[in-house]
Amino acid sequence: MNKTPFVPQTGFVFPQQPDEPFLKPEKTRELDIENNYPFLDRSFAGRFNNFIIYTAIFAVVFKLNTIRYGIKIKGKENLRKSRRLFKNGAMTICNHVYRWDFLAVLQAVKWRRIWFPARKANLETSDAYLIRGAGGIPIPQTNAAAIKFNRAFDTLHKEKKWIHVFPESCRWDFYQPIRPFKMGAFKMAARYKIPIIPMAISYRKPTGLYKLWNKTALITLNIGEPILTEKPEGIGRNEFCEELCKKAHRTVCELAGIENNIWPAFTEE
Repeated sequence: MNKTPFVPQTGFVFPQQPDEPFLKPEKTRELDIENNYPFLDRSFAGRFNNFIIYTAIFAVVFKLNTIRYGIKIKGKENLRKSRRLFKNGAMTICNHVYRWDFLAVLQAVKWRRIWFPARKANLETSDAYLIRGAGGIPIPQTNAAAIKFNRAFDTLHKEKKWIHVFPESCRWDFYQPIRPFKMGAFKMAARYKIPIIPMAISYRKPTGLYKLWNKTALITLNIGEPILTEKPEGIGRNEFCEELCKKAHRTVCELAGIENNIWPAFTEE
């Protein structure tokens, strides 16, 4: 890994709080997730939407993502040699740094369909159809909604589906340090006893023809070795999840080539 990773010069002024959204998209609809909202939409319309979105992702958007950002994926051997660990599902995590980073994760895991927690505010924008179709499930804000949210992911886990979480919680475009992680991702992985696959997006300086349409950065997605989540005896659940979080954060920093990260490993929910 490069000891001095490329840092995009964007001129952006990021928020002071690491979990405050950098982007504030326009709200176009009101989403009520308290009353009869299908957190896991298995209706014909929901399944059809999912099929259409993933067909477009696999057939077109992967190519556009590669053309636009020159994506390179490193560490695929860590997925191949660990396939047996994923028989009951897995959780991928990654830093959240550009619009199509979830698509880069999908490219890395070879066209697998993945479900992910999504910010409710993002599902109240014009992107709602795309986010929902790609597998987004709104993050609850009340206990009543949390029950339905957990039930949806319980169902996905029983079906051995894969889950993705951006543990930084919101997107900061082309930000280079790794922000603190939220603990919820690691509590979920520990509850389901599924391995965590750490990934990190790092940047490359645009070269050649890419400089004609990309003045910011090219993308490299780095895949690390899976982190096991089976809790050993003699350690409390909260302590174990903190250790998982610290290990995951340290690994993502290393994958991104960052030696002296400016943020702590995690913040409280």
